[in-house]
Amino acid sequence: MTVCRYTVISICDISQQTTDHVAAKFRIPHKTTNPSEVINNPDVDVVFILAADEFHESLCISALKAGKRVFIEKPISLSIPSTKRIIASEKAAGGAKVFVGYMRRYAPSFTAAFLREVATIPKILYARSRDIVGPNDHFVNQSGTSPLKFFDFPSASGEEQKRNLEILVGEAFPGVSPTERDVKYCRFLGSLGSHDLSLMREALGFPESVAGVTANEPFYTAMFNYRNKSGEPFSVTYESGIDDVPRFDASLAVYGEKKQVSIVYDTPFVKGLPIKVKIDELNEHGEAVSREVLSSFEDAYTVELKDMYTCFALGETIKTSAEDACLDLELFHLMYKQLVKQEGR
Repeated sequence: MTVCRYTVISICDISQQTTDHVAAKFRIPHKTTNPSEVINNPDVDVVFILAADEFHESLCISALKAGKRVFIEKPISLSIPSTKRIIASEKAAGGAKVFVGYMRRYAPSFTAAFLREVATIPKILYARSRDIVGPNDHFVNQSGTSPLKFFDFPSASGEEQKRNLEILVGEAFPGVSPTERDVKYCRFLGSLGSHDLSLMREALGFPESVAGVTANEPFYTAMFNYRNKSGEPFSVTYESGIDDVPRFDASLAVYGEKKQVSIVYDTPFVKGLPIKVKIDELNEHGEAVSREVLSSFEDAYTVELKDMYTCFALGETIKTSAEDACLDLELFHLMYKQLVKQEGR
């Protein structure tokens, strides 16, 4: 039996053409270009914030003050002070009201097979996070969803976005004058980078330190220092970038002495593509063994929204909370500091 957990009753976008199209396509009864109409609607229980990163803080705080629960797409924001302002507003509203959208962390193959297999590695020797992808449009245009784009944006919205970005980047790079490359670095880590680094945090914990970084737009790398529970150190490399080659190469691999465990993600824009865990190991007979595990075909976005329902409706603990998301910003901060240090700024 299908259980209806959500009903969309209002849609908002700064583009009137977008709201008209989406409301008609999905039969949404209310549409507006004014977010306060959604936020202050007494029939709205949860506000989904899927806007540009620069508007996350103001929209989230407004929704919390209106007594709403909030789903906010990662990144929660682009600076630690901004995120702490959100957390303070959440606490003032009674707590446990912000759910941050990190769909990769809800994929059943990650929460089940990957974490289970990694736990069997006695001592981690090395790990690698990789996310090198082509343009999203290549996948979206072949997704069968018939997407349309509209560009009737109010001129003032661009100026407001620019002002907000200047404030956020200034907070992300305190004590220095941010360069255009710093702005791109900040945006990149907030977009693609937060997927990978958040996943890395849940699987391996928060790193002890950042050994080095590179920021050569559109590719970025980092080396993190970790330590096993037994005390032995290991390193994790991070490599990510976006080019024009139409492929999706996203994975997290963990290496032990006799076992390697990898989780491989495909593009989320084409529904139904499985997320698989690959295991390569040496067995007791000295033989090389390879296995592949698929915990579920269920879409990670679907699982994420089901989990949010149990948190908001049934009081379960929010895994990807605002406090958890702030750890991403703290890691980004360490990476920014390392870049500034390397360049002698």
